[in-house]
Formats: sequence, C-alpha cells, structure tokens
Amino acid sequence: MVSRKLMGCFAFVDLLLLAAGAIAVAFSIIWRAPNILMNMVLSSADLTAGLVLGISLLATFVVSIIAVVQRNHVTLGFVVLNYCLIIDSIIVVVIGSFVWFFTLQERVNFHEVWAEQTAQTRITLQDQFKCCGYFDATDLVEIAGTFCNQTQVDFLRTLDAADDNNSHFFCVKPVTAFADMTLNNVFTTTYGFMAIIICLMLASLCVINKRQEDERFKKIDAKRGGKGFV
Repeated sequence: MVSRKLMGCFAFVDLLLLAAGAIAVAFSIIWRAPNILMNMVLSSADLTAGLVLGISLLATFVVSIIAVVQRNHVTLGFVVLNYCLIIDSIIVVVIGSFVWFFTLQERVNFHEVWAEQTAQTRITLQDQFKCCGYFDATDLVEIAGTFCNQTQVDFLRTLDAADDNNSHFFCVKPVTAFADMTLNNVFTTTYGFMAIIICLMLASLCVINKRQEDERFKKIDAKRGGKGFV
C-alpha cells in the first residue's frame, strides 16, 4: 500500500499546483482592468496566454484528483496526469521564455510599443512621469498636457539625452523601469511553476511505482495461496 508520507507529499505539491493555477487565472483577469501603464506592458495576448496556463494547471489538478481516487491497482490516471504535466511544462517554458526574451531589449521593444500608443495615452504618461518624449525630447513627444509645454520641450531639447543625469527627463527610463519590474516578476513566477510541475511528476512516478509493486506482490501472494512470504 502506498505510504501516507508519499501520499501526503503528493497532496501537498498538488495543492501548490492548484494555487499556481488560481494565481495565473486571477492575475490574468485582474491585470485586464483599465490601467494605461499595465495595459501597455502586458498586452491582451500576454494575459490570454497567462489565462491558458492557469486553466491548464487547474485542469491538471482535476486529473490528479481523478487519478488518486481510482482503485489502488489502477495507474492509468497517473499516467494521464504525467502527460498533462508535460504539456503544462511546455506551456510554462514557452511563456516564460517569450517574456524573458522580450526583456533583453526592453528599451527598443518599448519604443515600438510607445509609438503604437495614442497621442492621449502618451500625454497621460508624460504627465504621470514628468517626462517628454521617449529617448529624448524630439522622439515621439507630445507637446500637450500639464508638463510638456513648448517652453519645457525647447529646454529639454538642449540637454544631452545620453547623459544619465538627464535620463529622468525622458520617458524611456520610467517606462522601462516599471516594465522591467513587472516582466521580471512574471517570468520568474512562471518559471517557478516548473518546480511544482517537476515535483508533482516525481511524486506521481513514485505512486505509480509503489502501486505496481503492491499489485505485483498481491499476484505473487495469490499464487502462493495467500500465505505471504513469511
């Protein structure tokens, strides 16, 4: 019979899988709320990918429950569970790697994102961060709002944008700072789900091995007339 310690370990990791799925689904929904900066950093496609991951993890949790409640000699449920975990791991690697690669060239990548925004969105962010333009005061600047008036922009255009002391006047720094924090947390958490998946797969393999071992001994015992080995 499968030991209580093994099943306790399996149950603990399984609950972590449930929590991971719930977190992925919850944040994929919460982050869809209107928020100019967050919506700029995480697109609808990104959040949909997170939702798919969360649903996949929750579906795998359901499969794990079905596997556990099957009769002791049945291991098919755990085999199906392991295939589900392999699929989950592929999704995690794809999403985590995509986000990670995007962070490698954040300044350039978010320049494209900045260019795709409406003029009103850029004005709002310029007012929020007290900056004008993206790389400098000539780059996709909106002369409007409460901060970037013509006088301010003319002054900023005289500054050297390559000087770190002037970087806070331009929007690339605050935008990429927020994006870097957010995306680093996203891909770190996503890769963290892999540890749960691997641990649950190992626990599942141990349960399969133990159930098969018990069944093998039962058959041997039956052949011996139910007398056991002693």
